[in-house]
Amino acid sequence: MIVYRKMQIVGENHPCNGLWYARPVVTETLDIVALAKHMAKHNTPFSPGVIKGVLADMVACIKELILDGKNVKLDDLAIFSVGITSDHGAESAEAFKVSEHVKGLKLRARATGELSNAQINLEGQLKEAQIYNVVANTTESTPSGGGQGGGGEDEGEEGTFG
Repeated sequence: MIVYRKMQIVGENHPCNGLWYARPVVTETLDIVALAKHMAKHNTPFSPGVIKGVLADMVACIKELILDGKNVKLDDLAIFSVGITSDHGAESAEAFKVSEHVKGLKLRARATGELSNAQINLEGQLKEAQIYNVVANTTESTPSGGGQGGGGEDEGEEGTFG
């Protein structure tokens, strides 16, 4: 169940000013140790320590590979790659300068296989957080964004979408 809360976009010049959107409520973030413990509970012959070691090595290898310009696909999860961010483009190829036209690099993760966006839309269920203050959101610049903590999981509007 994906718990959400309602937030209003505010900003005089923002194209979505005054509109309300659902934002996911993140109730917990698991690190590699917690993930390893969770995985060890799924009838595996491996201890949490062994699983943690494999996951830590996997993370290090994924970092190494994407920084070498390669994509890494974890079947039914995501394809990890590097993206380039820019504020503006150059008028011509000759005028293009990395120092001027590249703002930075970012990690990209695109859903793949059984964890496609379409599948998430089919299987995902939303439920409004029970208790929270409905407040205007002055920090986000787009209506599709990350999770902010808070709220419980009981009561509220439920529904599927897609």
